[in-house]
Amino acid sequence: MVSDRALPTDPGWPGTPGRPTVLLVDASSQLEEKLIAGWAARHGENYETIGIPPSRRRRPGIRPDPRLEARLGRDDDPLIVPVRVVWQAADRDGTRSVHISDLLKFGDPRDPNIFRQHLFLRRFPDRCQIVLGEPAGAATLREAWKASDDVVALREFVARRAWLTLERAERHVRGNRYKVPKFLTEEIVRTGSFRDGISLLSTDTGKAYAAVHKEALKNLKEIAASHSPLVIDLAANLINRLYRQGYGSINYDATHLNRLYQLGEQHPLIFLPSHKSQLDRLMLQYILWENDRPPNHTAGGINMNFFPIGQIIRRSGVFFIRRTFKDKPIYKFALQSYIDFLIEKRFPIEWYLEGGRSRSGKLLPPKFGMLSYVTDSYLRNKAEDIILLPVSIAYDQIQDVADYAREQRGEAKKGESISWVVHAISQLRRRHGNVYVRFGEPVSLAKALPAGTTDSDEKSIAIQKVAFEVMVQIGRVTPISPTAGVCIALLSRPNTARSAQEIRDSLAELAEFVIRRRLPITERVLLDGTEQVVEVLERLVEHDIVTRVDGGTTAVYQIGADQHLSAAYYRNVVIHFFVNSAIAELALQRVSAERPTDPLTMFWDEAMAIRDLLKFEFFFAAKEEYQAEIGAELGYVDPDWAAVVSRGNADEVLRAIRPTMSTWVLAPFLESYAVVAEALSSLPATVDDKTFMAQAIGRGKSYQSQGKITAAESVSQVFFKTALDLARNRGLAGERAEAIDEATLTSRRKEFVDEIDDLLNRIRAIAVLKDGSG
Repeated sequence: MVSDRALPTDPGWPGTPGRPTVLLVDASSQLEEKLIAGWAARHGENYETIGIPPSRRRRPGIRPDPRLEARLGRDDDPLIVPVRVVWQAADRDGTRSVHISDLLKFGDPRDPNIFRQHLFLRRFPDRCQIVLGEPAGAATLREAWKASDDVVALREFVARRAWLTLERAERHVRGNRYKVPKFLTEEIVRTGSFRDGISLLSTDTGKAYAAVHKEALKNLKEIAASHSPLVIDLAANLINRLYRQGYGSINYDATHLNRLYQLGEQHPLIFLPSHKSQLDRLMLQYILWENDRPPNHTAGGINMNFFPIGQIIRRSGVFFIRRTFKDKPIYKFALQSYIDFLIEKRFPIEWYLEGGRSRSGKLLPPKFGMLSYVTDSYLRNKAEDIILLPVSIAYDQIQDVADYAREQRGEAKKGESISWVVHAISQLRRRHGNVYVRFGEPVSLAKALPAGTTDSDEKSIAIQKVAFEVMVQIGRVTPISPTAGVCIALLSRPNTARSAQEIRDSLAELAEFVIRRRLPITERVLLDGTEQVVEVLERLVEHDIVTRVDGGTTAVYQIGADQHLSAAYYRNVVIHFFVNSAIAELALQRVSAERPTDPLTMFWDEAMAIRDLLKFEFFFAAKEEYQAEIGAELGYVDPDWAAVVSRGNADEVLRAIRPTMSTWVLAPFLESYAVVAEALSSLPATVDDKTFMAQAIGRGKSYQSQGKITAAESVSQVFFKTALDLARNRGLAGERAEAIDEATLTSRRKEFVDEIDDLLNRIRAIAVLKDGSG
């Protein structure tokens, strides 16, 4: 018979001479049982076989064979060896993964029905293999059962251990990309800590233990991802086809990625990517699959859990979290239990620290909710350390930018649905360039927060510092793309059409700035030649962001009507690299204009004041480090800049700065702030956000038509919201504003208006100075 012959990779016998061996057989069919029996007869002696419930094609209610309990109780301490048959997909260029074509051939080839099992065995015996789980003595297993907080019987404990060791053995055959929790819910609910938590909740809520347990289990199933190897492979193949419709490649450093996973051998890894597009997760998911890495457990909003997308992405690794659950203690407990399990078992987790996608291109302020849950797991000793991995995912262009621009103008966000997905996919048929994934310096949670910390304030401060550091690291590795460079050039003179060569020439100083400081770039040479500029411009034309005018001696380009927010998006992705230089310009201009007795002190005071004004807009370093960064920046201009300023010659340093930054880096934000500051002047202390934003957008459009706003991208709901947050922080709106008298509030609001107007006037003065100096 076919089942009697040796397979191409028949494993050796795991037992030792003279010691009895018990084979725990995990078989889903009679053929698999015969294959295992044939292998045992060929190699073994002094053994017996006991079946355990099959891990594949499981049927509810099947319990481990009672003979297992009896056999484990005897004094001869047999060696317990789990054994299973593994079926594989066809080998395609060295990779055995499931393709869509496999589904047309009666399903997943790694879980074949009995007819396909016989077919594979006869025609493709290399796709069938017997694997052995890690053996253990019966006495060792009994001791492990007694030491655990598991409430199941010994035979069920041993059967589950057998499944887990077989999963590890199977991964050696199939690959690490299928390392996923097999019996997640069962493992969580059987622990003593889960039962203790249910008891506490029962007491706190006044509900019966059984009712609390039922609700917690329901919440856990609502939350948890349910990875499927089949869906993992199919998703990877679909992602590859999908992104290649619009993108040339995903650019990343595989060697760097592998080094990061060496950290994951000791500690759980938390991937924290920037969030620019709905493609972000797919890009990271694909490169992990491509490098035979396990899929992340990715936190997703419950808004994405709609048919059929929710069911598919849950099986590829997404777990869903409700938007609000403040007064839901049982739900909170279920979520924390889930996070505890993932951390303790070192399954990688992923979420977006920014919370949502950036509509402006800039990095958003971090949200602390999930990070707080992970920190709690660490403080409960679920891991000795947790490694946070900052990840920048950048694109030459994204298909979402038009929607983002509409939202910035005050239009409602489109809801997620199957039609929304179809539309997003259709947008990928245009050229978008490439995708760039970069990994920042890992951040250790243990270094930021000692184990055993109980002080809530200390924990809160540590979480904020860690989140801030992650965002800084993301910013540092985000590459500057040719698209960003071209958009910077176009926005510097938005109303003037120019040729590709003129745009290239205008970027010469910026390219020198970038290269001299060794800032990260997507290309080996930034905008090396006019051909590359034309390529970028033509992609922008294809996406209706740029208009091309033909008919003259050469084509000329400029930003299209109402497309300034779209162009500004690509500029804003990398704008943080230039903020310190722009601030230095403004500080130098003030010193130059006012001629104080202590110029250097005024310079630093002004630099700190601007930092405070923009603290909700950009991620600034701590005071000493920030001053060192400003000093280093001016050191590129003149190594002796501080002495020159001290001598009263700040204007010399200001003139030497190339290129001028403040006009395009800070002016758009400050013009937005001016709109908010002036709008607040005529309003009561408390303002309604929705009403205020509508008024601010109307005022901004009016100012733009009057020429009071020079940067069209300043009319942005995103920037207006940040300016309002700053006003509240300064006590100019909200509860703090209500606590002061009307005259004082009016005076402080007037000071706010004057502060911003002064900065805008200085930017204009810098522009005049630079134009006059050539």
